[in-house]
Amino acid sequence: MAKTVSLPNAVYEDLQAVTEELAGMAKKPISLSMAIYLLTAVYRAHVSEPCARDAFRQRLVTSNFMSPEEFDREYDVASLKEQPKERAKAKRKEK
Repeated sequence: MAKTVSLPNAVYEDLQAVTEELAGMAKKPISLSMAIYLLTAVYRAHVSEPCARDAFRQRLVTSNFMSPEEFDREYDVASLKEQPKERAKAKRKEK
């Protein structure tokens, strides 16, 4: 059963850009939900490695995170202030 998720505009725009990059790499359509699934799979693969998991855990513990409400507010405001960023396009190999 599908669920709805509310994201700050800046996070949504970044997810859209990542989705486009993934579609370009795959050379086939990728939906937002497919992109989230792939990003989750990459995360799980990364943290399944003990050294990577420990380093990531230490980074999380020492990071100064905002509250979820502050994060949503900050990233909604940031998306209104920023102009859309152009993502670097992958260079094609010359044959």
